[in-house]
Amino acid sequence: MNGKGGQGLKLLVVEDDQGILAGLEYSLTEEGYEAALCGTKAEALEALMKERFDLCLLDLGLPDGSGYDICREAKKHSDIPVIFLTACDDEVNVVMGLDMGADDYITKPFRIRELLSRIRTVLRRYGNTSREKQLYRYGDLTLSSADAKVYKKGDEVFLTALEYRLLLVLMNHEGQVLTREQLLMGIWDIAGSYVNDNTLTVYIKRLREKLEDDPANPAIIKTVRGIGYKVG
Repeated sequence: MNGKGGQGLKLLVVEDDQGILAGLEYSLTEEGYEAALCGTKAEALEALMKERFDLCLLDLGLPDGSGYDICREAKKHSDIPVIFLTACDDEVNVVMGLDMGADDYITKPFRIRELLSRIRTVLRRYGNTSREKQLYRYGDLTLSSADAKVYKKGDEVFLTALEYRLLLVLMNHEGQVLTREQLLMGIWDIAGSYVNDNTLTVYIKRLREKLEDDPANPAIIKTVRGIGYKVG
């Protein structure tokens, strides 16, 4: 560790296992982050009221509630990145977390280097401390969430609300395979009505036609056979 990667960014770390919490504090401090440590939901909510954080690292199971509760409260105040710590790689937990705006999750027990890498990746998506204009880039594609516009090679690509939301969900989880169920849940609110599996296939096809150089051999939105899709 170089002690500089965190550049003084402040992280809210919520974990009720004191052993894990102590290890996280040491590793994050060594990496240059400032960590505010909490062992309960009540402590975390109080910290969110008093301070501004650059990222939240939230354990799902807490003695007085859930990491989901903290995530909801954090997202009310700002579009702060959230990574969940979960004891089981359960699809229902993962879907619920991603649906409420979480950026990533990691299953315990985890390797600290993997966690630090996930933190750096999520912070890069948010432009570190700047949230006024979020840019997501992949190859020659750029998505600006500040004005809900998409550009390919500098030229604007016009997408419908559903197409934009679907692309945003995929780019917000670059490199991560999202199941069809996760994607359907991610675009549910925008649709305002039931979105079925066939509809998702149609929207993936439309996005590829608008974004890919060769829609028949997609290089941006890739199919992971039997599971779902991913960007990157």
